[in-house]
Amino acid sequence: MRFALTRRGAGRAAFVVSVALGLTACSAGTGTGNPAATRAPRSSTTTTSTSSTTTTTSTTTTTTTLPPAAALHPLAVPGPLAPFDAVPAPGEGAWVPAGQNVGGEPAVYETDLVPPGGTAAAGIAWMDTKLLSARLYSGSKSPGGGPYLFTAPVLPAQAATLVAAFNGGFLMKDARGGYYTEGRTVDPLVPGSASLVIATDGSVTVGAWGSDVAMTPNVAAVRQNLVLLVAAGQPTAAAASPVWQAWGNTCAATTCSASVPGIEYQWRSGVGVTADGALVYVAGPSLDPLQLAQLLARAGTVRGMELDINPYWPVFATYAPVPGAVAAPANGSSLHPSSVQGPATFFTSSWARDFVTMSARAVPAPTAPG
Repeated sequence: MRFALTRRGAGRAAFVVSVALGLTACSAGTGTGNPAATRAPRSSTTTTSTSSTTTTTSTTTTTTTLPPAAALHPLAVPGPLAPFDAVPAPGEGAWVPAGQNVGGEPAVYETDLVPPGGTAAAGIAWMDTKLLSARLYSGSKSPGGGPYLFTAPVLPAQAATLVAAFNGGFLMKDARGGYYTEGRTVDPLVPGSASLVIATDGSVTVGAWGSDVAMTPNVAAVRQNLVLLVAAGQPTAAAASPVWQAWGNTCAATTCSASVPGIEYQWRSGVGVTADGALVYVAGPSLDPLQLAQLLARAGTVRGMELDINPYWPVFATYAPVPGAVAAPANGSSLHPSSVQGPATFFTSSWARDFVTMSARAVPAPTAPG
């Protein structure tokens, strides 16, 4: 658990948050409502594997050995995020490394931020796409139409390099978009739809289909969901629409029964890409679409989209196995401590939804001098 939950507001009185695990389905997700919450400062559980720079000097030569990850040209470490609240909680917006390192360097950083006008801290994860390679896993329910080569559970061969994983989008009947993977179109891709696009080399981006991103021979997977929440670094007009139902059917505060109206401020998740190509994931309770967009924009995304919503579906986990071991639920950690799903989700054969894994890229072997 990475942060304790307490109530923000007058006096910041503490209260206990509980999440019911007996949840019933609704069109875009399932689960019970989650009270507003914030957190104490994060602490890192990252597996540390440091590489040092060694310089040997003689009267005529100097030889420098760079950290192995330097061969992958990692992105610049993200700077701290400015909180929206004039009186932020301790540590709010400060990044902490998470998950196992790649070539001796952190590839994932996490922080928490309360959205403007909100009382619930959302978790934010920043992923270095120079160190990490993305892959889309498909499920029998979302998108359906299998079988698939990559589907839950994550197998040992892939767990050997797994650093992080996160949820996909709506059921396809609700996504207003398409799905392409493993060389075939599962659902037709829709022009203008917000799209998570993964290339054959594992690079990943987010954009509007047909303008920011398009089909090429290098595209390995496309996961579409609604329209963009963030464009040109700002929340879109659609994100600020008073018709919040356009961003998916939500559960009520304590039930997902179809007979009970949903609520605007509910669990939501989203993903976006920064100007330098980092991938950013956001998830938290009690968010409306605009707040989700504002969080993505504050984290530096230039284009962002909503992923799945409601308490049962949003999940982001990192893994920090000891050297020589592989990623597993026992060495995993959740971005948000009150998320219903967690590190075990992606290792469960019954998990029938799509998700994305972020795995360590192979570090090139050093070239012998001469």
